[in-house]
Amino acid sequence: MTTTRPCSLLSTANALPRHRASFTRWAGAFAVAFAAFHATAQAGPGLGTPPAVIPLNSQAPAELHLYPPVAEALARGVVILQFRTENFRVFPVFGTGALGVSPRIGHLHVTVDGMPPTWAHTSSEPIIVVGLKPGLHEILVELADPSHGIVAAQTARITVPDTQAGPHPTHR
Repeated sequence: MTTTRPCSLLSTANALPRHRASFTRWAGAFAVAFAAFHATAQAGPGLGTPPAVIPLNSQAPAELHLYPPVAEALARGVVILQFRTENFRVFPVFGTGALGVSPRIGHLHVTVDGMPPTWAHTSSEPIIVVGLKPGLHEILVELADPSHGIVAAQTARITVPDTQAGPHPTHR
């Protein structure tokens, strides 16, 4: 035999104001804490909080470092240039509105053998060049700010070997 306990609507109704008062106090305390945090976050450097980023004029100059091409790929006539930047992040961002972003952002300009076209490389992935004739080539890589102003540059001098187009090796 199952017994049930009687439910009193009166006791439930009397409990609601107590919970509502507790919730109201908690919500009020949260709102005050959030407002204080938000005001502190908005206060700025003059009111005791540090700036969110390092100002551009106090950053070290941007640098570009090119690594030698990947030997295995170069033996097949494919140039894979890995690079590293310092005080500069490569992103697909363009326009004068992005000049004040800190840390510095921009893209790369890549020119092969001083001839057009120059293209914009907008990722931190390696630069890949295919279709070069065997021989010596120069690849100019420039760090460019979002309005295409050159910040730093390096030239890679690469000798593409004479590869004979032979049959593909069989895969086992």
